[in-house]
Amino acid sequence: MASTWILFTLMAAFMQAWRNAFQKQLSTTVDVYGVTLARFIFGFPLAILYLTFLYQSQPIPLTVSFTPRYAIYIVIAGISQIAATALMVQLFKQKNYAIGVGLAKSEAILAALIGASLLSDHLTVLGWFGVALGGLAVFLLSKGSRAEKLSIPTLMIGIGSGLCFAITSLLVREASLELPQLPFIHRAAWVLLSIIGFQCVSMLIYLSLFSRKTLKAMGERLGLTFKVSMCSFIASLGWFTAMSMQSVAIVKTLGQIEILFSLLISAYFFKEKLARAEHWGLLLVVVAAILVIWA
Repeated sequence: MASTWILFTLMAAFMQAWRNAFQKQLSTTVDVYGVTLARFIFGFPLAILYLTFLYQSQPIPLTVSFTPRYAIYIVIAGISQIAATALMVQLFKQKNYAIGVGLAKSEAILAALIGASLLSDHLTVLGWFGVALGGLAVFLLSKGSRAEKLSIPTLMIGIGSGLCFAITSLLVREASLELPQLPFIHRAAWVLLSIIGFQCVSMLIYLSLFSRKTLKAMGERLGLTFKVSMCSFIASLGWFTAMSMQSVAIVKTLGQIEILFSLLISAYFFKEKLARAEHWGLLLVVVAAILVIWA
């Protein structure tokens, strides 16, 4: 049980790397809003099926008490994740795929800082060293060998995406803690269903009213849209379950192993090359994650 969260985190990181890759492909023909909706549109029915499966395989009382605080956490987390996804898609259009992921992975550092300052999730000296090393890694990834091509807006989009993802992760854990009467895996499933449901309905309403052409474009790339949704659902299932068992800072720092998966996808799937400084940045991201875990 003690190491279960590690398995869920590794699963989440692997599937998120593929989700980002498919999102990058989809973003060539579908706008930012459509790519964002692609994360959730098929995830909602999958979340319903997953929760149903849990209750059938591990019967527990069906009565669940949702507090007003739980609803607030769900709404803010859902909006933050939508914003984070939209910013990441914009980032993919401005920078190399793996570097875009690297910039957005400032999420782990920001989650550690916010968790320590607001949620009393304190780190050891070794842990803070890992956070600092992670910051250096993000700097190297954003700078690379093409600093002259990196604009301040691009850097801010990356950090903004990381911040929104960090807020989402922290509130997901807080929402999970609002359901203490349930086993950890059921808590995570309810939070997953609640957030995806809110996101899916709100995005569908918005696009139906203001951008029907986006929905049409998604329909023309239905197979790729499903791949994005499937990978996103499995990744979220892994993240949410791990964060119901362990602190966000620990989960997200280990989750930076996604950077390695992204590097492999970038090299072998997109045939992209990285500069030497960017290789060092990716390596430091992994070292930072290991240091925080050891702490």
